[in-house]
Order: sequence, then C-alpha cells, then structure tokens
Amino acid sequence: MLSQETIAIIKSTVPVLEKYGKEITTRFYERMFTNHPELLNIFNHANQKQGRQQTALANTVYAAAANIDNLAAIIPVVKQIATKHRALEIKPEHYPIVGENLLAAIKDVLGDAATEEIIQAWAEAYGVIADAFIGIEADMYKEAKEQTGGWAGFRNFTVEKKVKESDVITSFYLKPEDGKEIASYKAGQYITVKVLPEGANYTSLRHYSLSDAPGKDYYRISVKREEGRGENPDGVVSNYLHKSVQEGDIIQLSVPAGEFTLEAKDTPVVLISGGVGLTPMVSMLKTIVEQQPERKVTFIHGALNSQVHALKDEVAKVINEAENAEGFVAYSEPTQQDLTEKNFDKQGLIDASWLQTILPSNQADFYFCGPVPFMKMMYQSLRVWGVPAENIHFEFFGPAGTLEEESVTV
Repeated sequence: MLSQETIAIIKSTVPVLEKYGKEITTRFYERMFTNHPELLNIFNHANQKQGRQQTALANTVYAAAANIDNLAAIIPVVKQIATKHRALEIKPEHYPIVGENLLAAIKDVLGDAATEEIIQAWAEAYGVIADAFIGIEADMYKEAKEQTGGWAGFRNFTVEKKVKESDVITSFYLKPEDGKEIASYKAGQYITVKVLPEGANYTSLRHYSLSDAPGKDYYRISVKREEGRGENPDGVVSNYLHKSVQEGDIIQLSVPAGEFTLEAKDTPVVLISGGVGLTPMVSMLKTIVEQQPERKVTFIHGALNSQVHALKDEVAKVINEAENAEGFVAYSEPTQQDLTEKNFDKQGLIDASWLQTILPSNQADFYFCGPVPFMKMMYQSLRVWGVPAENIHFEFFGPAGTLEEESVTV
C-alpha cells in the first residue's frame, strides 16, 4: 500500500504529466530501446514512428497518477493492456527495465523539477502498478496455456490457404503444424502473428482480428496491405504476408486474445465497419447467425468501392441465408461499374442521418471498428442519437486512443 504522503506527491504531478506526458514517454522509449535493443523484437516499430504508442502510454501514466488513491478505478484499463501484453509475451522481467527507464525519462524531461522526493514517490507507485499488471498477466498466461487446445508462447502454424479477398486484403487460413487441437476464441478477438521478414534485424509482432466464426479447426485472418504515406513506410508485416508468405509456409501465433468481444445478450445488434475494420464484424455476424438465430443483427459496411470491399460475397451469402440478418453497404468513391450495377446502398460516408433511416431505433448494442476518423464519427453519431455509452462497443487497431469529444450532447 502507498502512504498518504506518496499519494499526495503523485497527485501533485498530475498537471505536469498532462503537459509533458508525451514528451516523457517519447524520451522513455528512446532510452529503453537504446539500453535494451532486444525489446525491439516485441514493440511495434510503426506505432513508435507515428507516435501512437507514446500517446497511449502517456494517457495510461496520466490515468494512473490521477487515480493513484483509487487504483481499482483503472483495473479495466489495466486488464485491457494486460491482454495485449500476454499476447505479445511481455514477462515480469521486463517491468524493472520499464520502471528504470521511465523514471530516468521523467528526470530527463523535468530536470530539477523532478526532485528526489518525486522520483522516489513514482518509484513506489510504479512498483505497485507493475505488481498489479504482473499478477493479472500471470492468470492470463495460465489460462492461455491450460485451456483446451491452448499453449504457451508462440506456436507454429501452417498457411493452409491464401485467398485474395480484394485489391488490398488477403485472407490466410492457418492450421497448427503439429496437427493438434487449437484454442477456441470469442467473436471479435485477435491472434498475434510473429514474423522475421527477410533482411530485418528484429522480429515483428502484429495483432490481427480473427475473421471467421469460432469452432473451426483453423484460424483465419484477413490482412490489409498497408501502403506508406508521406514519411510513413509501407506496413512491414502486412506487405511481408501479402508478398512473401505462401501456402505451406510456417508462421508463429500466440493464443487468441482481446477484450472486444460479442456479448451474449438478446438485444438487437448493429455491426458497423469501415475498410478492414470489417474483420471482427464478420466473425460476430457469423457467430450470431450460427448461435443466436433469433437475435436481430444488422451489418453495415463502408468502403471506397467494390474493388477494395473484402469478403463481400461471403457476407452477402450469410445475410441472404439468415432470417435474422440484414446488411447495408456505403461506397464513398464508387467506380463506374459500381454506379452501373448499383451494388451499394449509399454513396458517401456512413453518417448519423443515414443510420437513423435504415435502423428502426437506437435500442440496440452497437459494435464498430475501422480507421480512427471513422470511429470518431461513429461514436459521435451514436451518442448524439442518444445511444447510451454502455451500448457502444469499439476496437482500436493498434494502441488505444480516445473517441470522446467535448461537443457530444445527449
């Protein structure tokens, strides 16, 4: 337990963390990777370059400081982060490294303002927070290994089938090399792929949503080939999977994980996706149709046009054969063929006004996933429509962010 004095000191640093948080976390990663380059085998280099990981960590540190007198309040966030840590194989021995470099980064950025008293208080607080992560993750590692079909660490899987789903998305059907049983998963969860692209100095790990319903003897991921823009390079792992990995090749996976899962309720469900964000939604759609045939489900997808619209025929077949499902498609930049065939329901983006014309009411559980700007629009649209926050569920591809805006009025 932390003393009241320590708690008071940590609370006093909250305004400083709000102002200098990202600067501190940026310096933290610089120090840690310089001192421990082996950790580059774990962290997503692209998120580092884009600043997403630094922002996510800054938000976490800020939340920990603000709630240091009531750490139970951030347990849901801790569990969400711990889930990704388990999937990445973050271990107890990594925490002292993180603590040492985080405290040094605070000192580097704040200079003399980071007194010995403040550094000591943060050292104590970090110890308590790290113990919470380590304890929760220990249970997760145990569950991952001991469940039916489970395993520890990364396991070899064979690419049984590779299917081009659109101009930019390809599906990979993965079966265990040892031919033994695999762990089941909940609709919406992901697996972590570990690869070492040719010429790379470090392994790369990426989370990919499982795009089929659970209960199969394989895992399926549907991967978008990420093309670089501006100073951002092409996606290392996605391009490696698309261009280099072939049927019969071996890749390594950790046990499925993730907190973004379909809740087993009787309420109507609305699944909204943008681009490759449809992957967990397809899993949820097929799961509802297979396991809850009486539960109403609406599948709404937005894409540029049919050329980049993956799994279109598969989703249409599921919806056409199910009595409890219906679907809608919005193309923001339809091709001439799309316009001729009229193979979509709306030209433009998915927005609040259109949602309110195609849905009978806002009395449903809403799940959505896609690019961050798309997700912000969906969150704002649903909140303005009066959908309670507890009925809104979403998943970030990559480090967690925020969709909250001060302009939301209910």
